[in-house]
Amino acid sequence: MTSTVDTARSAGTPPPAARPGARRRARRPLSETALPYLMLAPAVVVMLALLAWPALQVLAISFRKLDLGELVRGEIKWVGFDNYTSILTDPEFWVIGLRTLLFTVTVVLATLLLGLGIAVLMRHLSGWVRGVLQVCLVLAWATPIIATTTVFQWIFDQQYGILNKTLVLIGFDSFKGYSWFTSGTSTLAVIGLLVIWQAVPFIAFTLYAGLVNTPSDLYEAAAIDGASGWSAFRAVSWPSVRPLLTLVTFLSVLWDFKVFTQVWAIRQGGPDGESTTLPVLLYLRGIAASHFGVSAAVAVLMLVVLVAVTWRYMRLLVRSPETEL
Repeated sequence: MTSTVDTARSAGTPPPAARPGARRRARRPLSETALPYLMLAPAVVVMLALLAWPALQVLAISFRKLDLGELVRGEIKWVGFDNYTSILTDPEFWVIGLRTLLFTVTVVLATLLLGLGIAVLMRHLSGWVRGVLQVCLVLAWATPIIATTTVFQWIFDQQYGILNKTLVLIGFDSFKGYSWFTSGTSTLAVIGLLVIWQAVPFIAFTLYAGLVNTPSDLYEAAAIDGASGWSAFRAVSWPSVRPLLTLVTFLSVLWDFKVFTQVWAIRQGGPDGESTTLPVLLYLRGIAASHFGVSAAVAVLMLVVLVAVTWRYMRLLVRSPETEL
């Protein structure tokens, strides 16, 4: 009887709480906890050296009067916010800034729509047709920027361009000898087409990767339920590509906002500065005119604009791991 009572009592008694010392001994050693940070340290140091330090240098230069004379003499002359005041009170800066924003928004939207359409198309094409399309996209993506820019200049040439000749052959006689670079709007349109041509392959392949990873059973279930093509895309494909679309939108904004090579190679910001964007303005004020302090202020303002435009995505980056992105 005594044994039975003792057994029941011991079974109903909760286990004793772990002693604080035992809990402390269960923790991982400090070397094991610090190992991931030690492995990341070299990459962090390199990133700080390549990105953070130059950014701080540009910020410091933006508060100095650094023309060619000060640069040669090694003179450090602090002027406070004079460079920012000079830029922000210049009407030309606001016109160029608005032009850059409109150009960026237009090019990004066109690139995303065209890239998404090509990604959906690749998913529905047969094997060899899809392979040919993918090879063409890779070739367009791999062509150097200057080479592609030269080809576009030939295409839109006033006298010998294939575009004007083709338009004349199909009946548009008004395009004989037509110049596509007589106004800033048409010049930016040509530059925008050039940027879209080079950016679409990356967008298309990225979104296509999201589409092919979608289980085919979901599409079969949607077809059984009688869903149309658009309904199936909205219910099945869209959840798969939405995170990737957010990513490529963020990257496209960064790339297209600071486009310089294509703008400068086409008409150097002309005619009469009507196609000048903020990166070109930075070059004209800094390298061409040797006003490095003013150009550094323009660079800092461009960074502020980029942070403001991409704030939503940056919030997603710093949120919890449970966030979709």
